[in-house]
Amino acid sequence: MATKESSFLNMAITLLVITVLSGITLAYVNQLTLEPKELSKRAKKMDALSEVLPTFDNSPLEDMYKLAIGDTQDSLEFFPAYFQDELVGIAVTSFSTAGYSGDVRLMIGFFPDGTIHKISVLEQKETPGLGTKMTEPKFLHQFYGKNPESYTLNVKKNGGDVDAITAATISSVAFCDAVHLAYNVFINNPDAVTGATEKK
Repeated sequence: MATKESSFLNMAITLLVITVLSGITLAYVNQLTLEPKELSKRAKKMDALSEVLPTFDNSPLEDMYKLAIGDTQDSLEFFPAYFQDELVGIAVTSFSTAGYSGDVRLMIGFFPDGTIHKISVLEQKETPGLGTKMTEPKFLHQFYGKNPESYTLNVKKNGGDVDAITAATISSVAFCDAVHLAYNVFINNPDAVTGATEKK
């Protein structure tokens, strides 16, 4: 009987030691990868900014500020772009939770008057070959140069101006929702432009 209790105690101690060592190792590895992950995330965001904004000579990442979504506690990130001290555009990160397979996250580049310059898809988990086509030029280009004040950000099936991706209406609607959210926060907050201009 004493032998069994001794064996159980030894196993319990061994398991505890293994668990503690595993926890310490995981924490250490996580700490080691924090900086590379942050640098990777920053590089990805900088690539998106370069893609959606007109030519700029400042650091939009450094000048980033946030604006609230209506009366909620959520907010969107705004990245002002300047060229020779003049505001030439603002990139806005936006999202929709209505994607077919999860959240859709975008970065939308606006000219100061609200016209869309370009859009980059930051994250999507849509169906391969269907919803994933939101990343393709054929779908994206229909938004470029359009001002949501006169261009209805919804699919044609729902009374809008957007040609939906074939067999991926839900994904198309989610994309439009994310762009619409960014535009609404942009246009309903004069600080999105005047505040950015005053920062210079």
